[in-house]
Amino acid sequence: MSHTHPNDGTRRRAEDPEQVAPGVHRLGDEVVNFYLIEHEDGLVLVDAGLPGHFGLLQERVARLGYSLTDIRAVLLTHGHLDHTGLAERLRAEAGAEIWIHREDAPILADGPRSAMRHAKPERSMLPYLLRRPAAIRTPLHMARSGAFTAPKVQEFSVLPGEQPLDTVPGRPQPVLVPGHTSGSVAYHFADRGLLFTGDALVTADGMTGHTGPSLVCRGFTHDGAAALASLDRIAALPQALILPGHGRPFADGPRAAADQARHVGMT
Repeated sequence: MSHTHPNDGTRRRAEDPEQVAPGVHRLGDEVVNFYLIEHEDGLVLVDAGLPGHFGLLQERVARLGYSLTDIRAVLLTHGHLDHTGLAERLRAEAGAEIWIHREDAPILADGPRSAMRHAKPERSMLPYLLRRPAAIRTPLHMARSGAFTAPKVQEFSVLPGEQPLDTVPGRPQPVLVPGHTSGSVAYHFADRGLLFTGDALVTADGMTGHTGPSLVCRGFTHDGAAALASLDRIAALPQALILPGHGRPFADGPRAAADQARHVGMT
């Protein structure tokens, strides 16, 4: 259910391109997505974008008739720096509770640059850059948006397995989908038919240029075999709108998305 607010006329209408489902807003840019969810008990973010996205988030929240302090929780799908950039600022300034899987918690504790140490990719980026020089835009954009200098998250909560999060508006269920990182998690909002897959399944890969359901290339994936195996967990989930960390929403559901990603394979 969407939050009812006296300034209802300021809220985004369903036809606005940023609203991907009732009360669900896709934020970010052409490189990375994060999502704002309206609920009668408060706002929830899935992932936290890049530090440079703060103004965008602030503007969108205000346009919807809320304030940043209405953000109750930030659900991190994994610890990579293009998904955690605003986490500490929202914790410190808005009082939001930050959630992450225990396997990726050390990345938050040690800071954004530590991801390469805690979740080393299977392959260097160099072959991808040589094959597709335009791919350099992805890391350059992250750098310009402050990804490498975001502060460590000083306090956060570790997900309690895969039980629904009773204290988070909407009671989302975390689903462990390791591979991209050891602690990669999808979040299933069963009552709204939404599945946020982070980078466990995307619909655009900036390094390869591929669009459509796929796994992130080995240049940014820690364990390709585990990532492929996690597609079985995604495929087994109920019908839902797929909202990935990169690329457009996918409406044909988890099984179709997983089948297409499996067909593409690891690149």
